[in-house]
Amino acid sequence: MAVETPVSAGSSVPALPVARGGKVRRGNAGWLFILPFLLVFVAFLVAPLVYAGYLSLWTKGLATGTTFAGIDNYTRAFGDPSFRKGLWFVLKFSVVVIPLQILVALVAALLLDEITGRLARLSRLVIFLPYAIPVVLGALMWGFLYSPTFGPIEQIASFFDFRAPFLLSQGNVFYGLLNVVTWQWSGYYMIIIYAALKGIDSSIYEAARIDGATARQIALRVKVPMVGSALALILVFSLIGTLQFFSEPQILRPIANGSITPDFTPNIYAYELAFNYAQFNYASAISFALGFVVFVAVAIFMVVTRKRGSLFT
Repeated sequence: MAVETPVSAGSSVPALPVARGGKVRRGNAGWLFILPFLLVFVAFLVAPLVYAGYLSLWTKGLATGTTFAGIDNYTRAFGDPSFRKGLWFVLKFSVVVIPLQILVALVAALLLDEITGRLARLSRLVIFLPYAIPVVLGALMWGFLYSPTFGPIEQIASFFDFRAPFLLSQGNVFYGLLNVVTWQWSGYYMIIIYAALKGIDSSIYEAARIDGATARQIALRVKVPMVGSALALILVFSLIGTLQFFSEPQILRPIANGSITPDFTPNIYAYELAFNYAQFNYASAISFALGFVVFVAVAIFMVVTRKRGSLFT
């Protein structure tokens, strides 16, 4: 039933309908606002995942045709030397690049937190700019810088009469990609940490100064522990992204002179199997096997941080 709320003497307007218990009944209008997102989400994420999962359970051969494989494709994936090779690379890469990204982002955020005025805004923009550039364009730019024939690094080295190391060669490709990925994502992580720092009550800093703490002690013993949740979030994002490493090595592959192989990372291996060898069923199993590894890695991290409260306090 509807209740009336008096507005002035002798007049009233109907109020919102009140349900039993005093709660206002809500319609389904909210679903109309999220319907476009739901349609895109289902069409371009859920449906492809379901279809890829379906493909991973089958196998197709010229002589045998399409037959149900069950988990055979997954058993084959985890026993595949190429898949394990790529997985081992991204695990090693994660161990190095994730702490490096967090360190660069944390130092930049702490420095920017102390700077005020136009210089602070300009500095945030400069550090964030590599992330704002699309990954494809960024990788192409680094490919130009790394080029051993016309790249500026080689030109400068030739001017000073010494030969610069090719950072995409067999022995240096790890470090070349490490440099690309570090600067590509550190700006994004810096913004997350910087926003967390701005949410800290300034009275905490004043109390620390009254107690005799220096700026360095405040940064390391007050600010860093208080942004521990932001650092944990960044670590999860970095872990998920690095284990799915694909774009940068795939784009730099043509100039790497064979250093970036078809099984360089699991995602590149799955791409090669699907689009160069038409092994869509096995490629789907490779992708889901990688997803399982990512899930396990993130789950272990979440359990460890939940038990300890935080890795950074």
